[in-house]
Amino acid sequence: MSSTVAGMLLAAGAGRRMGSPKALLRDGAGTAWVVSAARRLHEAGCAPVRVVVGAGAGDVRELLAGEDVEVVEATGWASGMAASLRAGLAGLAACAPDADAVLVHLVDLPDVGADVLRRVARSASRGGLARAVYAGRPGHPVLLGRHHWSEVARSAQGDAGARGYLVAHDVRAVECSDLASGHDVDTPPG
Repeated sequence: MSSTVAGMLLAAGAGRRMGSPKALLRDGAGTAWVVSAARRLHEAGCAPVRVVVGAGAGDVRELLAGEDVEVVEATGWASGMAASLRAGLAGLAACAPDADAVLVHLVDLPDVGADVLRRVARSASRGGLARAVYAGRPGHPVLLGRHHWSEVARSAQGDAGARGYLVAHDVRAVECSDLASGHDVDTPPG
C-alpha cells in the first residue's frame, strides 16, 4: 500500500436473525468472527485497527483482549449501522493522524479475506472513495478517504450507514468477485 490506511471493523449488531451477536460466532477452527476479521484487516496492512462493538460488548472485548486493536463502543448501536460508523469515525483522526483513508469492514462477511481488503485499500487517497463490488453488486469493504470522514459521520443514517453519501459521490468500484462472494451471513446454516 502506498497510502496509510486505518482499519475499522463494525461488529456492534445484535444479530437478531442469527440468534446472537455475529461478533461472537466462531468459524470451523473455533476462532471468533470478530477476531478473524480484525486479523484480516491487519494482514491487509491496515493500522491502526478499530473495532466498534455494541451488543455483547463485554464478551466481544474479552475475545479481543490479546489482539492489536482499539475497541470503541457504539452506545447507540441498536439504532443501526450509522451509529457504529459514527462511533468508529469519532476520534479516528486523532488516533490515526497519518492515515490517508479508513477501510470499513463488516464482521458478518467471513468469506471476505485479506486479499479483498488489500485490493480495495490500494485505492486509498485522502480525497478518494472506493468500495468492493461483487459481480457488479456494491458491497464491503468500503474505503473512505480522510477528507470524507466528517461528512460521512454527519450524513450516516439508520441501518444504511454511509450508503446515501456514497450514492451522491463518485465512488471507485473495485471488482472482487474473483476473490469472494461478498455475501453477509444473516441466518444460521441449515
